[in-house]
Amino acid sequence: MAVIDRIIHKITLSDGVNASLSDDGLITITGEMGSVSREFIHSKVSVNQSDDCITVSCDLPRRKEKAICGTWAAHLRNMNKGVSEGFTYKMKAVYSHFPMTMKVDYPNKKFIVNNYFGEKVPREADLPWPENEVKVEVKNKTEVVVSGSDKEKVGQTSANIERCCTVKKRDRRVFQDGIYLVEKN
Repeated sequence: MAVIDRIIHKITLSDGVNASLSDDGLITITGEMGSVSREFIHSKVSVNQSDDCITVSCDLPRRKEKAICGTWAAHLRNMNKGVSEGFTYKMKAVYSHFPMTMKVDYPNKKFIVNNYFGEKVPREADLPWPENEVKVEVKNKTEVVVSGSDKEKVGQTSANIERCCTVKKRDRRVFQDGIYLVEKN
């Protein structure tokens, strides 16, 4: 049985992207689209920074430490991409008979869907982050665009919007109205 004595993942930072590591394990990556911070704390896995790359390494890893190294490297790549390019999720509203209307209410932190299946009470989705972190736009009355620099926040916001339009007490194969994720960038 072969034993791996060291795992090293190198993440090269894009042009115009800076990273700072603190002693308590907090990594902040800043770029054109903003900044993203995250804690990386583990007893056997270490994160180091050189000029233009971040290195995630582990000596004599077991299965869990190997998995943590790969996960942390993926998180750092996503943070790098988020502050340089940003993430955009495109969603589309689908309805057959009752035309639903959507609007974004940032002061109350809500995404409101009116006239879903002809219901009188509007359905609401939580928007837990402010507009400068995750931006939600309604375009052409049927398209919703969620964009931001943090992949987890953008994904959770789009999941909240999709989940607010779940079909209840009806056959999902027949009643397919809702807001669905169409494209990820």
